[in-house]
Amino acid sequence: MKTPLILTAAAVAFALSACSSKPDEAPAVEAAAAVSTVDEPVAASSATTIAAGIAASPTFKSLADSLQAAGLAETLSGTGPFTLFAPTDAGFAQVAPVTRDGWMRPAQKDVLAGVLKYHVVPGKLTAADIAAKIAEGGGKAVLKTIDGPELTATKSGDAILLTSTSGNKAMVTGADVDRSNGIVHVVDAVLIPNM
Repeated sequence: MKTPLILTAAAVAFALSACSSKPDEAPAVEAAAAVSTVDEPVAASSATTIAAGIAASPTFKSLADSLQAAGLAETLSGTGPFTLFAPTDAGFAQVAPVTRDGWMRPAQKDVLAGVLKYHVVPGKLTAADIAAKIAEGGGKAVLKTIDGPELTATKSGDAILLTSTSGNKAMVTGADVDRSNGIVHVVDAVLIPNM
């Protein structure tokens, strides 16, 4: 996928760069860039919770709907702090429709919750914090999610690449969106844990 996302940044208060399906071509993620290109009316609302910010964004409709269906919007409205790796609608579109539709069925609420919790790490980790952990770990950092399973963070050029326990990958395409109860990093795919 080679879709420029930077125009979306102004509308949704996330600084996005062009993303690519090839990790070698991924853009650098800079915290300063994320702060400097944020749309002022939305950025001025750092009192907004993670859940409220996601719900207000047209780029995260699938994520907002999924958080509601899984009963996690309330969690991400809580005090935290949380680090959310937020897949865009384009990231959700990469999941097979039959799988996405299945997740939204009430009988699959726990499965959906497990997938979404896999995108949440306790604490507030900036892109610089994650990069420092990667450097300290000799090229990789293991991030424990709120539900227990781990994500592996590595660098691809200057960008942060996340790898799930099932082996799929997501690139951080926008970083350091500050919220009252944590921080959000935009990712270009839904991370799937081993189930």
